[in-house]
Amino acid sequence: MNILKQTLLVSCITFLAATNTALAQDANDPHAGHNMAKADTVETETNETKTPEATDKPWSMADKYWGAEAMAKARAHEIETMGGLKTSFIIADRLETQITDGEDTFIWDAQGWYGTDTNKLWIKTEGKYSFADNAIDDAEIQALWSRPIARFWDVQAGLRYDFEPKGRTHLVLGVQGLAPYWFEVDAAAFLSNKGDLTSSVEAEYDFFLNQRLILQPRGSLKFSAQDIPELGIGAGFTKLNMGLRLRYEFKRELAPYIGASWQRSLGETAQIVRAGGGTPDKVKLVIGVRAWY
Repeated sequence: MNILKQTLLVSCITFLAATNTALAQDANDPHAGHNMAKADTVETETNETKTPEATDKPWSMADKYWGAEAMAKARAHEIETMGGLKTSFIIADRLETQITDGEDTFIWDAQGWYGTDTNKLWIKTEGKYSFADNAIDDAEIQALWSRPIARFWDVQAGLRYDFEPKGRTHLVLGVQGLAPYWFEVDAAAFLSNKGDLTSSVEAEYDFFLNQRLILQPRGSLKFSAQDIPELGIGAGFTKLNMGLRLRYEFKRELAPYIGASWQRSLGETAQIVRAGGGTPDKVKLVIGVRAWY
């Protein structure tokens, strides 16, 4: 029995000594208690993801797997569809009859574009047909190159040709886009082949009374840097046009409307109109349709 007691006592002392030594080593080892195999794996993966090639070209792994040529084609397709895709849009903003005493007219105002997000070809046309004279009094068409210069704004440059009155071609430089609070603005300056410098600015806004009924105030102001006697235009501000139209969108692409338009000749142009026996101030009833594709 004494031998057995001595054996157990020696075993306990040996075990306690070994445990104390292990605890002392753990206290000095920063990796004690960790799975070193897992740590080595994480360290290896981290070092691989920080290689210069992966940092500089995050797509390099796809190149290695699929091949650089195949991935170059895929990226070119993605760039085209996400930013280089060519699209088109056409809108007849105003196709309307303006009714007033003895001077009923039909007005058209349409535009459209074709191109990418950064480069577009814009075509704009507007004009006036007089029912009393059974003739087109005013008509023009513009072909413009358009490119964004800021968020919601494009600069546009190109040519304008007047069908009526005939004989004038203009250089065009302008901007078009959305002003704060979503006012649509179109402003341009025109230099004719006869040296006449004119400009115009148009703005409109859509009040959504509900999802289909929209009230649209619209205004335009024209300016001439000089007298143009053959066109009945004086220097300075020449014409102000303010309108209010209420449209109902049976479909987003098709909306009839009704409204009123106030037109006034200004400054020297108003004097020319009076001298010719005309009225510089007119109010007209408007009935028309707005359509886009």
